[in-house]
Amino acid sequence: MTTLKTSDIPVLTMVGPMLGFPEHNRFGLARLDEEGAVCDLRSLDDPDLRFVVVPPGLFFEDYAPEITEATAGQLDASSADDLVALVVVTLGEGLEDATANLLAPVLLNPHERLAAQVVLDDPNLPLRAPLVPGQAPEPGPAS
Repeated sequence: MTTLKTSDIPVLTMVGPMLGFPEHNRFGLARLDEEGAVCDLRSLDDPDLRFVVVPPGLFFEDYAPEITEATAGQLDASSADDLVALVVVTLGEGLEDATANLLAPVLLNPHERLAAQVVLDDPNLPLRAPLVPGQAPEPGPAS
């Protein structure tokens, strides 16, 4: 595996931390496949801290999180339409075991290179939605 240098990847400043990691605010975003569908979000301060993220539309066509104007403003975006959503994937032994956190997407403003993991106010969104259709999703924390 090739080691990426900071100069090789886009650096994102986290204005809202990854949940559980408030001290990490600089991350690099690197594609893990040719299409750029699967990405590695890695702390530049601790290279062992990394998250696999994907655009939700690849697996969840109807996923349309409601982003507040306050959240858009926090990311220096004129509106939610200026933001890109990525969901954190938890890998299993195979694709059939992989899940995505739909409750707390990573939102990024690609123009300003700002990002935040945001917990949405929708108890129907699961923390662990299966990537493979047919698997029963686990309910969100309020269910």
